[in-house]
Amino acid sequence: MPILNRAAELKNEVTEWRRHLHQNPELLFAVENTAAFVERKLREFGVDEIVTGLGRTGVVGLIRGNRGPGRTVGLRADMDALPITEASGRAWSSTAPGKMHACGHDGHTAMLLGAAKYLAETRNFAGNVAVIFQPAEEGGGGGNEMVKDGMMERFAIEEVYGMHNMPGMPVGHFGSRAGPIMASTDEFNITVKGRGGHAAQPHKTIDPIAIGAQIVNALQTIASRTVDPLASIVVSVTKFNAGFAHNVIPEQAVLAGTVRALTPEVRDTGEARIRQIAENIAAAYGATVDVWYGRNYPVTVNHAAEAGHALAVAATIAGEGNVNAALDPMMGGEDFSYMLLARPGAFVFIGNGDTAGLHHPAYDFNDEAIPHGISYWVKLAETRLAA
Repeated sequence: MPILNRAAELKNEVTEWRRHLHQNPELLFAVENTAAFVERKLREFGVDEIVTGLGRTGVVGLIRGNRGPGRTVGLRADMDALPITEASGRAWSSTAPGKMHACGHDGHTAMLLGAAKYLAETRNFAGNVAVIFQPAEEGGGGGNEMVKDGMMERFAIEEVYGMHNMPGMPVGHFGSRAGPIMASTDEFNITVKGRGGHAAQPHKTIDPIAIGAQIVNALQTIASRTVDPLASIVVSVTKFNAGFAHNVIPEQAVLAGTVRALTPEVRDTGEARIRQIAENIAAAYGATVDVWYGRNYPVTVNHAAEAGHALAVAATIAGEGNVNAALDPMMGGEDFSYMLLARPGAFVFIGNGDTAGLHHPAYDFNDEAIPHGISYWVKLAETRLAA
């Protein structure tokens, strides 16, 4: 079936909410005004139970169906923005200097609010729908904080689903896959400690810059010579800081970067090889290294059955030909991964059309996607909670 008539009717109202959120972006856990907006709307809709302050500033609303008792399904949207200065030129551009919704979380929140309004009006399901509004997806791990706060147990959530917009995918299209869909997002710092001295007498030094350069080159062999070519890993050195003068070889150099992987095993391999490569190259040149490795978001892994349910529902909205059930995994990260570790579920992508890319200063969420997103959430809830 196409988008729901009621979802189409809600488009203008939900667009107003979305643009209000876009004009008033907030970062990480400091989303108090956004959370208050969400809470206010849920109360207006007559949502049965509203809990605030989960995962510090998250909001969950519980909507009870009118077809009797049953399971609880969770639907999640993220609320936070990014520390980017907007350059979209929209009339509804950010009014907060250095902050903007450059990843479409304003659209995610608005679409789920639209679905909550519809579901609170109709209640055409058995059991409960928990609408989850999460802070701090952009690096703060807000999803993990909500899980650690006992959200799944408190609302007896048995399945959980997430959705993210995708620039370049046509509006009205969806995509996902069973298994890994987004990568783990680890970080590392390597401090090379040598012996400084005069640049004209390099033989009297242990040059940390030369050693660091060797480490940078060798790290690229993790992907090309250590990990199976059919697996995926990205090792990117994104910082190289050393020195302060043209004629001085410094005492140390500091490298930093990120590691992305699609399985826990490859993730472990990446960490182990970074340590081995850095330590052994440094030792070969008479230097020492300190390696710090931080594990951030885990791999986002869609559960097979739930991914099938989500994609089947998307096909009822968009048509079979507009749903990619074998979407290529992405090496970006997503903290919905924590919720998928806690409960079965799936993460899908919805088309944002021909727009600037995510995290770009000219990005804007495409409001034409709103009825499609609302319809997807509603039909997913009603299908998973059919009497």
